Amino acid sequence: MGLAYTIDTAIKVSKFGISSVMAIGEDKLIEMMRRHYAGVYNLPYAPIPAGSEDYRAKRITAYLDLVQEIVDIEFEKLKNSEFIPDSPITKYFSMLPDKCLESELYREMVQLPESAAKEEMKHRLRNMVVQGSIDVNILTKTDRDNYDKQGELIPDGSDAVAALRGYANSKLRNSAIVFSAGMNPRLYGYLEKLPAFYPNESQITKKRITIKVSDYRSALIQGKFLAKKGLWVSEFRIESGLNCGGHAFATDGYLLGPILDEFKTNRAELETVLQEMYRNALGEKNEILNTTLPPIRITVQGGIGTHDEASFMHDYYGISGTGWGTPFLLVPEATTVDSDTLTLLEEANHADVQLSHYSPLGVRFYYLNGTSAAKEKQARIEDDKPGSPCPEKHLAFNTEFTDKPICTASTTYQRLKIDQLKNQITDLTRLTSEIASVTRKECLCVGLSNAASLKNQIPFIKNLKAVNICPGPNIVNFSKRVSLATMVDHIYGRINLISNKNRRHVFIKELYLYLDYLKELVIKEEEEIASDIKKSKFYRTFISNLNNGVAYYQHLFANEHIGDGSIKNHLDHAKQLINQLHQTIFQPEPEMNL
Repeated sequence: MGLAYTIDTAIKVSKFGISSVMAIGEDKLIEMMRRHYAGVYNLPYAPIPAGSEDYRAKRITAYLDLVQEIVDIEFEKLKNSEFIPDSPITKYFSMLPDKCLESELYREMVQLPESAAKEEMKHRLRNMVVQGSIDVNILTKTDRDNYDKQGELIPDGSDAVAALRGYANSKLRNSAIVFSAGMNPRLYGYLEKLPAFYPNESQITKKRITIKVSDYRSALIQGKFLAKKGLWVSEFRIESGLNCGGHAFATDGYLLGPILDEFKTNRAELETVLQEMYRNALGEKNEILNTTLPPIRITVQGGIGTHDEASFMHDYYGISGTGWGTPFLLVPEATTVDSDTLTLLEEANHADVQLSHYSPLGVRFYYLNGTSAAKEKQARIEDDKPGSPCPEKHLAFNTEFTDKPICTASTTYQRLKIDQLKNQITDLTRLTSEIASVTRKECLCVGLSNAASLKNQIPFIKNLKAVNICPGPNIVNFSKRVSLATMVDHIYGRINLISNKNRRHVFIKELYLYLDYLKELVIKEEEEIASDIKKSKFYRTFISNLNNGVAYYQHLFANEHIGDGSIKNHLDHAKQLINQLHQTIFQPEPEMNL
């Protein structure tokens, strides 16, 4: 969801029992928001200056502590509010799913006449309200090394490690650290040093570990790696490789339905293997586990858009929970989006959401066209001043021209690279194309933070106010900003907010995203495939996985009676497209005339 968009979501929704995730990659944004909210709630604020000892971790700890304090304040207000229309506690129970016990008791209480029994029921309901989990995300790939004033590497001072330390030292209670973007051995190794992730008298851990994964194999590998260290993964969060927001980590054509089915089939084995490793590792560390290990939560996110889709994943695959991200960008009560960008989100169509090459990480990145950041980038290019100032440097990893890493979106890098290209390439068409691939990289540290600065009218980085945003393709199915209660009603199937009447089922949408992705790769690499054994194998595997996915969905949709009548046609058409791509990539050998 980006840096700013959920930076204060927990403050807004945790009191209603709604769980959320905030990114903690940008400590300057975090310090800005801490100063802001301390002022709003008249709470103490002491600045933590950049450059002071372990300032990144301390800023994160201080902000998370403040978030928990504010959530506690708002939660107590909710618990003590009256059961009257539009009150916080009425809103809490009105948003619950219809069939849960708390909702049934609430409806029963409302029907009672004023009496001691009704007051007793109100008291019971007040004791049933819970806070939503305040989860924190670390993108494992954003782990830049940091150095002291003497140029010496700071031990355990890299960006991701410092962020993890800041989280571990915080007072968050009902909380998980969410690792995304793959395994980082240094980061996972540092987990082993932190008491917050080991058992205490009544819990497996004081803070939970959640890992975002693309498939079962990734879950097993990462789960084993941590279990051997005595670290328990409470949740594996499956995310669609392409039907998501932000950075997109595509699989080799392995689709969400078959991935969920593999988890369903192997879930018991996964728990058994990890539990044994975990208990053995705890024994070796003389750590004592005084409680029973609960089942590992398997959750899924990415492109889910309707109550029926979410319910099917719960019922058929045994999923513990579903994540909804992109639609909440249109809920000002939940996310922080500036007014101009909100309007762009409301008006977004398929052509506006681009699977871009804009990220300096070199990973595909979903991007909304027409943002102020896109306009600013183009203006700089036209003014022959491409690139960004790069004040934050969290994505500075390139050492092609410099000993000290720099960001590929920076002015420094792009000038050096363009000069190199001009010296190497004489063909004007090719040179223009290569330069365009350099200048399309865009500053994310500032661009994904500025919405909070604009929304709250707080200065962030002087003279840098452009905003970029990274919704998933699902945004085109929602076309207006709505209240929190309205979005929750949509999720639970009480109303329908889908504005795109031609919206495809989440599984079918992902399938076609992969087909588009494969077509793009083939156009780029078609001439190299025949002579490159590794690439040839990749494409054969990709196409095989797509074919297997289509066959799986043909069986699933025929037997489970889900979706509408168009699904069969979509699958038949997808099969034809896959065959056409196979013929394009692996052209048959010409016949020889003897």
